[in-house]
Amino acid sequence: MSESAIKQLFETWAAQPDKDNRAATRPYIIAEAGVNHEGDMETAIRLIELAAQGGADAIKFQTYKASTLAARNSPAYWDLNQEPTKTQFELFQKHDSFGQREYEKLKLHCDAVGIEFISTPFDAESAEFLNQLMPVFKISSSDITNKPFIEQVASYGKPIILSTGASDKAEITRAKNWIEDKGAPVALLHCVLNYPTADEKAHLGRINGLQRAFPDTIIGYSDHTFPSDMETCLVATAMGARIIEKHFSQDKTLPGNDHYHAMDADDLRLFNQRLDRLVSLAGSSELTLLPEEDEARLNARRSLVTARALTAGEQISAADLIPKRPAHGISPAHIDDVIGRTVVKNIPEDELLQWDMLE
Repeated sequence: MSESAIKQLFETWAAQPDKDNRAATRPYIIAEAGVNHEGDMETAIRLIELAAQGGADAIKFQTYKASTLAARNSPAYWDLNQEPTKTQFELFQKHDSFGQREYEKLKLHCDAVGIEFISTPFDAESAEFLNQLMPVFKISSSDITNKPFIEQVASYGKPIILSTGASDKAEITRAKNWIEDKGAPVALLHCVLNYPTADEKAHLGRINGLQRAFPDTIIGYSDHTFPSDMETCLVATAMGARIIEKHFSQDKTLPGNDHYHAMDADDLRLFNQRLDRLVSLAGSSELTLLPEEDEARLNARRSLVTARALTAGEQISAADLIPKRPAHGISPAHIDDVIGRTVVKNIPEDELLQWDMLE
């Protein structure tokens, strides 16, 4: 996708009269780097370059300070075998060193390599300075009940991508209303707030649930399953997800909460290759004639054919007609307009009727 592709997605969606189009189309792909840079600028730059090379439309970081995000005794909610840190505060404090200057540098590098920069803010101060750097905001599932924060972000008027993990319909509706009351457009991402998410717990059917519940809203998917063959994200796309977000790492073997279930550049390239195939298979959702069916349409459909020889001046009855292939004559769809008409010339048996044979 081109520069400001996410804004184009929202604008195109808003202008689309028929929003009940669930055909697979190439989604906006967000490589969720989070804090996998672990406070190192060179690593963050490398993540940007890898995401761009892999074909992501955007790379997304996370902007926070542990002191404003989590209480000191906040319990872990991740796999402690993969990430042994036992409190959220302790984990977040490891990687919260980046501030406004660092994100400004990352934004400039994103521009240089042709990928959109996004970072999820987790506090008011971060949202304020990120507003100068991004075309769109992402709000985490964890903040779906954080009314003052949501209203602050929505007040900037930019599109908001809201993850809906661990939420029910009422909570999603309430948060969506807070955003729209401020005049900001919103997209909703299905998300299972579990690290990692087993494939059988991905509940991709909730994509369709969100589509039914919010038919005028862009629906996407934020994935926490192991990447493997990227099948989960591919199926989500086939179900109509217009935004795909997945954690992204320069090295999946690294220790830490967001490396082991992340995709890497190779996974991202594989996903893009499989997307090409999927979009090709999906084709058009328009209920119109397909040019590749023209010959079959003409030869496999039927015409009204004479069941016996007819003489000029005779009136045609139903018994005089039989529908047969090909469709080079009068369609049997028009049989009611043919019965009772007078034949203007002799017609042999087994002849396809034409309109100029009738009075």
